[in-house]
Amino acid sequence: MIARMFRAMIVTLCVCTVASVAAFTQSNGKYVNVNGMKMYYEVSGEGDPLIVLHGAHMDIKTMGKIIPLLAETHKVYALEFQGHGSTEDIDRPITYQNLADDVAAFMDAVGLKKADVFGYSMGAQVGLQLAIRNPAKVNKLVSASASYDLKGWQPVYSELLPQMSVEMFLAMPYFAEVSKKSGNPERYAAFLKKMIALEHEPMAWEEDVKKLKTPVLIIAGDADVATLEHTVSMFRLLGGGVMGDMGRPLPASRLAIMPATSHTAVISQPDLLISFIEPFLKGETPKGFFDAAPPEKN
Repeated sequence: MIARMFRAMIVTLCVCTVASVAAFTQSNGKYVNVNGMKMYYEVSGEGDPLIVLHGAHMDIKTMGKIIPLLAETHKVYALEFQGHGSTEDIDRPITYQNLADDVAAFMDAVGLKKADVFGYSMGAQVGLQLAIRNPAKVNKLVSASASYDLKGWQPVYSELLPQMSVEMFLAMPYFAEVSKKSGNPERYAAFLKKMIALEHEPMAWEEDVKKLKTPVLIIAGDADVATLEHTVSMFRLLGGGVMGDMGRPLPASRLAIMPATSHTAVISQPDLLISFIEPFLKGETPKGFFDAAPPEKN
């Protein structure tokens, strides 16, 4: 039962995100040498730099329409992680720390001293590690569908983890087709094994998150893979959850919960995402009743 649910979730993610980019025109891609591999990336738009980090088993295309929307007001650097999309796999474990170090090295390679970062799912986990390991490189972080501890996953997903296997993935048509197109099924199976190992990474980053000074916008679906309690806990670790209207500025970090939204549906709502992301990156805060100008006297 759980395995069938997992297959449905993966297939939904792949199908929906591919469909959402039908009208997306791919930018000119480039490669840069990063930590012993050739990393693929695309640049689009003009404005302050914003790095976009995709989810597991995804790539730039499957991030959908959010990239061109962000490129309307930012210079977007969209990356493809080790073994994903057009970036080669190398003989190294895939860990959140390794991927975060790749992003830091990428920034050095292309001359980005500091940038805003938007990450979804695995990309959000990597964004957290980037802010933890290289805080000077991250201006603001948008973290969509992330967790800071393995204990934060929904129980039904935690029950699935021991059942994950290369064979389970390859039994799904999407992954079987990717394996076939790779031209090297054995190498692709080794990549899947690394990705399964990543799912078991304990994380336990509470103390690191608590020390973060980087403003973070946490975005999650109300039916996401992380529990709502865990998401709120992350917000509180970042100083959120206090009462406003008390004459003090609100915390720099923010929380947005998307209604009727599963994990895979978070990235398929670009218009809603952009309505959260843009005000955060611009530092705009909604005005409360007590912030309104007093009425003019007659």
